[in-house]
Amino acid sequence: MKNNFLLVLVLVFVNFFSVFAQSILDGLNYSSNSYQGTARFNSMSGAFGALGGDLSAIAVNPAGSAVFNNGHFSISFGSENKANQASLLNASNNFDKNSLTLNQIGGVITFENLEKDKNWSKISLGISYNQTKNNFNEFSIYNISNSNSIDSYFLNNADGLRLDQISAFEGESITEAYIDIGNVYGFSHQQAFLGYESFIIEPLEYTNENSSYYSNVQSGIFNQTYRSISRGYNGKLTANIGLQYNDHLYFGLNLNSHFIDYDNYTILNEINDNGESGQFRINGIYFENKLSTFGEGFSAQFGMISKISDVLRLGFTYDTPTWFTITEETTQYLETSMVDEFDQNSLLITNPNAINIYEDYKIQMPSKITASGALVFKNFGLISFDYSRKDYTSMKFKPENDSYFSELNHEINLMLREINTYRFGAEIISDRFSFRGGFMTEDSPYKSTDNNIDDSINGFSLGIGYKLNQSTIDLSYVKTNRLNYKRLFDTGLTNQVQLETDNSMLTISISTIF
Repeated sequence: MKNNFLLVLVLVFVNFFSVFAQSILDGLNYSSNSYQGTARFNSMSGAFGALGGDLSAIAVNPAGSAVFNNGHFSISFGSENKANQASLLNASNNFDKNSLTLNQIGGVITFENLEKDKNWSKISLGISYNQTKNNFNEFSIYNISNSNSIDSYFLNNADGLRLDQISAFEGESITEAYIDIGNVYGFSHQQAFLGYESFIIEPLEYTNENSSYYSNVQSGIFNQTYRSISRGYNGKLTANIGLQYNDHLYFGLNLNSHFIDYDNYTILNEINDNGESGQFRINGIYFENKLSTFGEGFSAQFGMISKISDVLRLGFTYDTPTWFTITEETTQYLETSMVDEFDQNSLLITNPNAINIYEDYKIQMPSKITASGALVFKNFGLISFDYSRKDYTSMKFKPENDSYFSELNHEINLMLREINTYRFGAEIISDRFSFRGGFMTEDSPYKSTDNNIDDSINGFSLGIGYKLNQSTIDLSYVKTNRLNYKRLFDTGLTNQVQLETDNSMLTISISTIF
């Protein structure tokens, strides 16, 4: 760390929308779910929509709680490994990282109707927590040979802006100017200010009206290192009610409270030996950015399971849209290494030492429908299948009358599509042991991969369970593969990192009947 980047001196409150560039990728990141539930649930790839009888199955179909014959409690812990292969231009690097997680915890209590002649024979009440996404991830790429410099990021942000809007007043500190410019003009002006104060960019004319700039970074080849570090979890807290009608129909309702806790910290380090002796030039740039995102949301789910026969079960679930309120904060730090006309080196630190706190905005995530089927063979095992459909063109950033969000929502309609998710699971019972397996596949939400954009997911799962009287111990292994792309910056230096992630998780669950 070059300086005390995390030292916070001042808070910045920005009082208008769209000052920080939200993107389609943000919406996809916040809406994607990989229910990391009980080991039994995970080992069958989450194909539980027509089965129920599992705490994490309730997160898929709320009618699943009414399948329980007794009270039920379970808790699950996981060890997750993310193996990334990151590639950019001529450079690539592999990176492994492990983390421990609380996958789920929850319980259900059931109440039988003592009047046997009544059609409504059972009611169940439950509360559970399921982790929906682990944001813990890291990757680095070293020795990138790039003809594009980070100077283009600052130039693009400065283009068309007046010099007096991106520079400090006489006697004003870097921190004071950064805060004032952010409050009055917004994020792009702040970026131009950083570029100007660090001597990366210069105005064509030193007048207040000037709006054209050039770079002190000489053209050529740049050696770059890029690192990204992410932390946090997305989760869902569910309050459930289930009902059993006669012996064949189960109904359920979930009220869900969602949360997002996501930190992303990026470092770009760039050096070059371009330019000629006796010429002022920038030969090194070190740029740190940290984004912290906090979100709260609400959704509901309605589900049913029909026991067609002793063997065949069918299920259906409707997930309403999820309505999120998002808060974002950013911090930045910049260093430039300069060579003057006498070929003397110096280091300039441009550290605002401030947090930008942006006004809350809202995202409406897509609704989802799930159709499920299962064949249950008593005392032998089962086979299950879930099919889900979600329309990402219905994802909306709000307020929709904001010009930036309106344009972003238009891009969503052009770039995204409906996706299908398929989950298959099977279980074989042998005395006290259960042996399980499954696989899943999910489409990319993008209409086309012409621009090297993909986000499809494929995976398989295995597991085993052992029953001890009123308790069960389950163990599962899940592996998924995902290919996606991450732009270095939203403008200027927009090279895309290809990130292929193999995600492996071991989960152990302890369940008990009461």
